[in-house]
Amino acid sequence: MTARTVLRGAMPPARRFWWALAAGFASEASAVALLAVSAWLIVRASEQPPVLYLSAAVVGMRFFALSRAVFRYLERLTGHDAALRRLASTRADLVRRLVPLAPDGLARTRRGSVLGALVDDVDDLQNLPLRVVQPLVSSALVAVAAVVLVAVVWWPAALTLLVCLVAAAGTATLWGWLAGARAERSIAPLRARLADAILDHLGSLDVLAAFGAEEQSRTRIADADALLRRAVVRRAGAQAGTTALVSLLAGAASIGAVLAAAPGITTAGLSGPAFAVVVLVPMAVFEVFGAVPLAAAAWRQVHASAERIAAALPAKLPRGLVQGDAAATGVAPALRDGIRLRGASVRWPAATSASLRDIDLDIRPGERLLVAGSSGAGKTTLAHALVRFLETDGTYEIGGRPVHELAGDDVRLTVGLCEQHPMLFDEAIRQNLLFARETATDAELEAVLDRVGLGGWLRERGGLDARVGERGALVSGGQAQRIALARALLRGFPVLVLDEPTAGVDPEASNLLLADLLDAVRPDQSVVLISHVAAPVGRIDRVVRIDEGRIRT
Repeated sequence: MTARTVLRGAMPPARRFWWALAAGFASEASAVALLAVSAWLIVRASEQPPVLYLSAAVVGMRFFALSRAVFRYLERLTGHDAALRRLASTRADLVRRLVPLAPDGLARTRRGSVLGALVDDVDDLQNLPLRVVQPLVSSALVAVAAVVLVAVVWWPAALTLLVCLVAAAGTATLWGWLAGARAERSIAPLRARLADAILDHLGSLDVLAAFGAEEQSRTRIADADALLRRAVVRRAGAQAGTTALVSLLAGAASIGAVLAAAPGITTAGLSGPAFAVVVLVPMAVFEVFGAVPLAAAAWRQVHASAERIAAALPAKLPRGLVQGDAAATGVAPALRDGIRLRGASVRWPAATSASLRDIDLDIRPGERLLVAGSSGAGKTTLAHALVRFLETDGTYEIGGRPVHELAGDDVRLTVGLCEQHPMLFDEAIRQNLLFARETATDAELEAVLDRVGLGGWLRERGGLDARVGERGALVSGGQAQRIALARALLRGFPVLVLDEPTAGVDPEASNLLLADLLDAVRPDQSVVLISHVAAPVGRIDRVVRIDEGRIRT
């Protein structure tokens, strides 16, 4: 994906957005027409003609005053409706493109960068139709119409107005680029840097406090905030300077109109009301035209955001991730005679070599399999390959069907994964379990928690309404693993992969946790226990050892 593709996708369809363009032009044109009619009426009234000659101008003033407000409301209503509808579609499309990358394709990505792309940068895209395209189209059309109007009255004044408009567009845009372009381009990365610092601080607050590094982390946040604030101030200063230049050129246009039209009063019979129109219309035009330099500044910011979004979405999936995944059917592939791997090799994205090589492995229905090995041997790689987070080169079959013919989401209906650090949401225990099966009753939820040894703990916490905190901050590592297992049991995966379930658990409690986890699983469910520690005696059918990416017998 490129920045151009992102920007093209951020624009609302013409059938929705042209209403906003038309209403914006009508509103700006009404503002110019209101000043022109007012100028003509005031000067003409000073000549004390019969009231009949003024009635049309009076009606015109009322019409343009009302139409300006009405069209401005319609422009805001239709423009924001079209932009926000498109914004929702753009964000959903971004999430859909990120899903194939998760979780292993995002392992090297800063969380703040992805969060910024999903939230702030996508929000900035709404400025493309609202603060770039619409102001530019409206201002350009109104400027052309105003030049034509002045030319009808007195062409030398129209020529002066045209020169000043061109000079304003060039000078103000150039000034804005020289003074604020760097600040505008730096705002999105600095915003992501601040988000990274805050996320790192809050996510590791206990560790930072334990090692006395909390103040250093706070300083990092303050420094990132100061850099972002300076960039925003520089951008605001550039915009203020641009507005000042436009105001100066607006005054120059009015003075130029006076100098160009003054001879016409005595030599060409230019009337007083027409002279007022020629002199005052440039003021109204430049009020409208003032949006052009601001639109240029908004364009630079939007383009920087589009580049960041494009950087977060690679044009093609990295090697190692599942390529060209089939469409999900919502039907779990039947396990039948189990899982079969032959000559399987697996690599992580951006890795120069495969982490697993020439793996031959069978997982039979109802089997309890322990995959042992030292840290870095490839155990987690195997877990992620089994659930199709990572692509498998070679043969990988479920019930005799190659997984390459299946959607990853369908594979994960048969093979479930409990990770080393299970994801718990800052919700009640009930909601964390209902993610697995939303139709489950409270009685079923309490029963499954009893199966994993959390029945007494649940009653002490006050029941299913107790909250677990952000990422399980209010529960221990062992309790988080048990909740994750309860969620997996509720889902009913035929094959359950437990990846280092004792990570973060005291050594003396690890055997008890493993025993409870294995006892809670139904007899007909297959379990792949990945662990660097020995499993309790009598609860494992077979042991497979992985060493340096290969299965050792």
